[in-house]
Amino acid sequence: MSLFYMVTLCCRSRTAVAPLERLKILLQVQNPHAIKYNGTIQGLKYIWRTEGFKGMFKGNGTNCARIVPNSAVKFFSYEEASKGILWLYRQQTGNDDAELTPLLRLGAGACAGIIAMSATYPMDLVRGRITVQTDKSSTQYRGIAHALTTVLREEGPRALYKGWLPSVIGVIPYVGLNFAVYESLKDYLVKSRPFGLVEDKELGVTTKLACGAVAGTFGQTVAYPLDVIRRRMQMVGWKHAASVVTGKGNSTLEYTGMIDAFRKTVRYEGFGALYKGLVPNSVKVVPSIAIAFVTYEVVKDVLKVEMRISD
Repeated sequence: MSLFYMVTLCCRSRTAVAPLERLKILLQVQNPHAIKYNGTIQGLKYIWRTEGFKGMFKGNGTNCARIVPNSAVKFFSYEEASKGILWLYRQQTGNDDAELTPLLRLGAGACAGIIAMSATYPMDLVRGRITVQTDKSSTQYRGIAHALTTVLREEGPRALYKGWLPSVIGVIPYVGLNFAVYESLKDYLVKSRPFGLVEDKELGVTTKLACGAVAGTFGQTVAYPLDVIRRRMQMVGWKHAASVVTGKGNSTLEYTGMIDAFRKTVRYEGFGALYKGLVPNSVKVVPSIAIAFVTYEVVKDVLKVEMRISD
């Protein structure tokens, strides 16, 4: 039931912010010598004018399709990682009744996140490519299966994991800062009780969601350059790449690795290029959290079951 909840919440919230998600990726990978998308408002208007309503949601189906396998692997990995870490912790402390500390749970969550991300990473790569292709692209990926087989045939199996390293590294600051900022905000609100947000030493669901949104925005901002590099590395080697990536040429910029991608991005476009697409990425946090909360309440009422938001 928890897995069903999470899939429903994620699909609804991701669909609601799909135009912002697509624009973010377009801003991240577009060729600096052929700018088509220049800011959030202009970018959304350009997509609407050139591709219509359907263009706003390009790549969203692939994004939602990743949720089921990603969530299943994440649930299983978290349970197994928790058991393993708890066993090691009890062996080290000599206390058979010891329980996982918040820090150890964070470690188990990070492990589960990395495993789930790695298991479904090829789907993320093709999602990125499908997202940036337009109707004017010379060669079209017709869906997840066609994109996966095309990448395998033209670029080899290793190509499905282009950009994997910055993705893994990005988990550490993102998850760590999320946890630290969320807990710090929660402690501050409980102790200071501003604006009557705290009742009986407990935060309301809305306040917890607001804390989560702030923590998520902070964590994403710090880890964001790694996300930009990941997306750019995913475009490397793409034959007949979308024009937004190639500009007026016919090939993408080549990177030999993560460090080389960082170096070339800063050298040719400046430090600010590492934060391209940050504005729509930050804007989508608020509606995403709001939609998740509303969907949570609706699904809970429909199924007549109770579920803690902390689950």
